[in-house]
Amino acid sequence: MLGKEMFMMILVGLILVIFVMVGVAFFTLLERSVLGYVHLRKGPNKVGFTGILQPFGDAIKLFCKEHMYPIVSNYLLYYACPVFSLFLSLILWMLMPYVSGMFNFHLGLFFFLVCTSMGVYTVMLAGWSSNSNYALLGGLRAVAQTISYEVSLALILLSFVFLVGSYSLLDFFYYQTMIWFLFFCLPLCNVWFVSCLAETNRSPFDFAEGESELVSGFNVEYGSGGFALIFLSEYSSILFMSMLMCVLFLGADLNSISFYLKLIFIAFLYIWVRGTLPRYRYDKLMYLAWKSFLPLSLNFLFFYLGMKIFF
Repeated sequence: MLGKEMFMMILVGLILVIFVMVGVAFFTLLERSVLGYVHLRKGPNKVGFTGILQPFGDAIKLFCKEHMYPIVSNYLLYYACPVFSLFLSLILWMLMPYVSGMFNFHLGLFFFLVCTSMGVYTVMLAGWSSNSNYALLGGLRAVAQTISYEVSLALILLSFVFLVGSYSLLDFFYYQTMIWFLFFCLPLCNVWFVSCLAETNRSPFDFAEGESELVSGFNVEYGSGGFALIFLSEYSSILFMSMLMCVLFLGADLNSISFYLKLIFIAFLYIWVRGTLPRYRYDKLMYLAWKSFLPLSLNFLFFYLGMKIFF
């Protein structure tokens, strides 16, 4: 019986990963189309019906390219970092709060914080192992940025731990059957969304891969398959953060089609922000994290702790 359960868990995990990869492909198509309309031009619309096969064509092109690596790079780390980065972003999806259980465990929020903290090392080592000044600068920026915004993310999650009294994502489903947390945690929702933008290196916080000043940042020396893996891990993290935001603030009923529509809407907001906002200055990014978000999330943490004690 135990062997059958293990087989089912592995099978469901593989199916989930395949669907995440397909979702990433269509998310890139959505992003290119939306950015096209934002720029008053057409997005991809030639390959297949209205450009629907474009992401798959791009993937085949990337993986079929000749792979070249810098001769002075740290060879083993240079190749391992993109693979490990994709592995970390995919293993996060095992936190999906299925009512049937599967991989859903009681310390899900801890697992999320551990995996996102590990993601810093992949970016840092990818920049360092390339042995390029631009890549190293991008890696250093990413480390400072990610660590800064992880503090506010952890404090927001801690507020919910006090509020819900559990680390399991499944409990967020039970607690939001009548009313969403969005309605009485609106400031926290805004801080969470902006912190997620910074955590996933998205505009206007894309300093780790600033094309205008760092030529492409920490992944400047990566091409073909290595770049594709970094690309996949970044977009998989964006979709996961959108899913987590829906679970925390917008109800977590995975059996309802409305949950997935909300997920698509949050993912669309990522693209909308990219198409409309200019990049922040780096000192303002740090000021925002330590002078604005940290006091706000700390105040809400003490507020919810007080509510829990008195009521």
